[in-house]
Amino acid sequence: MNRGVILIVFAASAAAVGAAPPSALTRIAGGLWEVSGTPGTKEPIRECVADVTALAQFEHRASHCTRSVVSEHGDSTLISYKCGGAGFGQSTIEVITPRSLKISTQGISDQLPFNYVLQAHRVGECAKTPPVTPH
Repeated sequence: MNRGVILIVFAASAAAVGAAPPSALTRIAGGLWEVSGTPGTKEPIRECVADVTALAQFEHRASHCTRSVVSEHGDSTLISYKCGGAGFGQSTIEVITPRSLKISTQGISDQLPFNYVLQAHRVGECAKTPPVTPH
């Protein structure tokens, strides 16, 4: 693994209101996404994401959060999320292509404000974990 590249699997348990993804994101597949623009990093971060709406809570990607769709306009979706004591945020995900997203996010994390723009590009499928064979 390259230095500065992190592979994290977003938990599918982070809930979104309603079972269906926002209409702007229905044509966007989960998989391995490369995210650039994260404050404090020089290298893009690689994330295995089953549900692309989880990218809305990128600042809180290690937290259990609840998400809700606030509005949708064409290829843009505004998502609000809450992560208990870890903070909260609001993100606009704009679909550039089915493999490219722009994510504008802001909120509170660790009692401090954040506000930045990310570029996310789908780079492939997530690595398969080999099955465990009993001895």
